[in-house]
Amino acid sequence: MRLDKFLKAARLVKRRTVAQQMAEIGAVRIEGRTCKPSSEIEEGRVIEIAYMTRVLKVKVLCADEQLLKRPQTTAYEVLEERQVEADKRPW
Repeated sequence: MRLDKFLKAARLVKRRTVAQQMAEIGAVRIEGRTCKPSSEIEEGRVIEIAYMTRVLKVKVLCADEQLLKRPQTTAYEVLEERQVEADKRPW
């Protein structure tokens, strides 16, 4: 599954276009590396997402698009969440 689709389906971002923009500016990393919106996501991968005031580190539990549409499916597990200052870029 594509990174931008996963972020939207897992409800980590509200829109797929926002997920694409975040990946393009480097606010999303897979296994510590910058990535493209089209990067493939697999179960077990660790993704870091930099929001305006926090950085969220999650482990992918489900990367199947059809399963993510079901409300009872857990898409990810939060490994770490830290606050950052709004005027500084976390990367």
